[in-house]
Amino acid sequence: MNRISVIKFQNVYKNYQSQSVLNHINLEIYEGEFFGLVGVNGAGKTTLMKVLLDFCDLSTGQIEILNIHHTHPQSRVQLAFLPEQFIPPYFLSGYQFLKYMAKLHGHNYSEANITNICQVLNLPINALKQPIRDYSKGMAQKLGLAACFLSDKKLLVLDEPMSGLDPKARAYIKKYLATLKHKITLFFSTHLLADVETLCDRMAILHEGKLKFIGTPNECCQMFAADDLEQAYLRCIDA
Repeated sequence: MNRISVIKFQNVYKNYQSQSVLNHINLEIYEGEFFGLVGVNGAGKTTLMKVLLDFCDLSTGQIEILNIHHTHPQSRVQLAFLPEQFIPPYFLSGYQFLKYMAKLHGHNYSEANITNICQVLNLPINALKQPIRDYSKGMAQKLGLAACFLSDKKLLVLDEPMSGLDPKARAYIKKYLATLKHKITLFFSTHLLADVETLCDRMAILHEGKLKFIGTPNECCQMFAADDLEQAYLRCIDA
């Protein structure tokens, strides 16, 4: 059975001045797959997402999104992105932000859909009337996730999506993502290995700019003779 490629990195290198940040990255993510990118702070996870989205130039290599070169705007038509440090416009209310994002994504603004996604994310609907400047970190993160989920895009790229969320909110989001399995492609970075075990079909371990492992969580445990993913991860990066 042929799998449809959604994201493809080919021999990707990224240097800042004389420092190598990404080194010989070859990675392919397929349609309907939930794929987790794991690594310590400074491993290069955010840089990998920045080059994917053409926020910064490659040193060498090639990236394709849906078989279109990543620098072409058409490659991102079916993509919604949440950055690691999500800071929505503080002068808007939550409702205004979601209405604006609906317009950017080219779909109709629906209060019924907004009410539903707020229940999914455990975000009080009354909070959407408040200015974003009054939001906590967790509330702002939920607002960003709501905009991504409401976008109706087939590819979600999320950089540390669980950042700032309490355990209850994380549980709600993972439950909701499970309902999207095989309907969307999800590529996300995380420090939370438990989320990788729960959500991901495959994962990659990025360490010091290099991919140390690509495969399923179970394959990672088997390769590094570990009883759990945390132990396997530590053995991988220490190898």
